[in-house]
Amino acid sequence: MTRVLMTGSAGFIGGYLVEAMLDRGWEVVGLDNYSKYGRITKSYDDHPNYHFTEGDARDAQLVEKLLEGCDHFVAAAAMIGGIAYFNKHAYDLMSINEAIMGASCDAAINVVGKGGPLKKVTYVSSSMAYGSTDRWPSVEGDELTIPPPANSYGFQKLAVEYWARAAWQQYKVPYTIVRPFNAVGVGERRAVGDVEEQSGNVRLALSHVVPDIIQKLLKGQDPLHILGDGSQVRCYTHGSDLAAGIIATLEHDAALNEDFNISTPVATTVLELAEAIWTRIKGPDEPFRYVSDPAFENDVQKRIPSVDKARELLGFEARVTLDEMLDELIPWIKDALRQGIL
Repeated sequence: MTRVLMTGSAGFIGGYLVEAMLDRGWEVVGLDNYSKYGRITKSYDDHPNYHFTEGDARDAQLVEKLLEGCDHFVAAAAMIGGIAYFNKHAYDLMSINEAIMGASCDAAINVVGKGGPLKKVTYVSSSMAYGSTDRWPSVEGDELTIPPPANSYGFQKLAVEYWARAAWQQYKVPYTIVRPFNAVGVGERRAVGDVEEQSGNVRLALSHVVPDIIQKLLKGQDPLHILGDGSQVRCYTHGSDLAAGIIATLEHDAALNEDFNISTPVATTVLELAEAIWTRIKGPDEPFRYVSDPAFENDVQKRIPSVDKARELLGFEARVTLDEMLDELIPWIKDALRQGIL
């Protein structure tokens, strides 16, 4: 039976990935300190093949202990959030995430050095590694030739990739790097420490653009307030597709010591997204009304990946459409607001 250690197993993408691995009959060792959402329950918590440890991924000795006997290590633990979050926590993101990477690599180096069964480490980077690009679609390898990202979150995610390659170069720890693009799905709650902010006539804890717009409209905002002029372009990818893409890198030998964009190739402007959500919540006969608020500093205007490499080497393609995501997410957020978890 395949055995996988996943750090950040209680996180948003972690939830989709752990569930998908368990569905494959794999054994999953999870590590999380509940720092993002607080202590939460997952559907798989009592699964017989899921073994969870509450602890800090900066503890290299703990990570090494959990990694012993594992075939794979998905290094996903990180301090992470939407644009408001990483503007507010610019230093902490660098400090904490670098400590996590150091502990993860040290643990993997020691396990590989002892001749354990570990096949490789899969490092979860981000589309933000391409944050300063001036050409699209972003192709794997562009991150090595374009200027570094302008914000600390993107810069640190790019650093994750250098950790991966350095551990291979010196200690021959095999790796795969995955870059998820704009994750969308159910299950994301308000982060610990998030405070509500005023946006037009409503208050909410800003996180990511899709749930933010849904929340604003469900709370009755009219006209809708968006950050910037709405021309920003994103490729919204469902959590289940991200999980499927990451699992494909675990299962294919062609992924060894390679990097992959994990995403849909379908690009959508923020205005197109906002109007689609408006129509679903307010009805097709209600004219779309919006105003622009000042954008955050260093907001990336365009993130569009090339997905050719994942398709050609892994046979992976994202399947879930944006319409399907919205049809799932809007009712979930409506219920979450009633429960007070957003």
